[in-house]
Amino acid sequence: MLQIIPIPALSDNYIWAIRKEQDVIIVDPSEHQPVLDFITKNALNLTAILLTHNHHDHTDGVTSIMENYPNLPVYGPQEVAEFANVIVSPEQHIKLFDYDVKIIESAGHTAGHISYLFGYDYLFCGDALFSGGCGRVFTGDYRAQFEALQRFKKLPNSVKVYPAHEYTKSNLKFAEAVLPVNCTLAEYQEQVDILRSQNKPTLPTTIGLEMQVNPFMQAIDLDEFIALRKKKDNF
Repeated sequence: MLQIIPIPALSDNYIWAIRKEQDVIIVDPSEHQPVLDFITKNALNLTAILLTHNHHDHTDGVTSIMENYPNLPVYGPQEVAEFANVIVSPEQHIKLFDYDVKIIESAGHTAGHISYLFGYDYLFCGDALFSGGCGRVFTGDYRAQFEALQRFKKLPNSVKVYPAHEYTKSNLKFAEAVLPVNCTLAEYQEQVDILRSQNKPTLPTTIGLEMQVNPFMQAIDLDEFIALRKKKDNF
């Protein structure tokens, strides 16, 4: 069993710490100080960094962390080659913490965005999938983003999903505006409101829950996805 802990960063980022006993892997470090403080406080041994895509709010902490850990493996797609020393590609498998980790293509938000699937247990998806939403399609390649969601939909419902931002509350407002009346969505909104009022994370979510509350996961074809995404961009 892995312990997965959110390290809050910037205004709404989560840097995910994947912990096994005293070893830890860090995902998308947007800042270095919260990571170094977390490692020191818990007397952990940092074994790797995973990067999902090349946006500064996912990579800004890497250089300073590397100054403290010069031989650290940093995994990432080709687009983060300036930070990563182990370049990984979609469909590749790597081994981390005795887990088979599959690299899943999740482009659209950026051209080379990837996600990391640990067994069939944990999905670290950067900005490709949020609870109740998905990343903005900065590339203009809506098909790539739609296809990323189709890949996620094929995963077991039980897979826990760890996006990089706390966007759940605003995403669910949009979901409520575009989806038919839905008990699961209403209950989830209530739960999210309580968690946020206590300043607690709403994540992780699961693939099964997203199938019920996320309009982008419910889009049946590319045209419907594009219409939803453009509507959300102006919501």
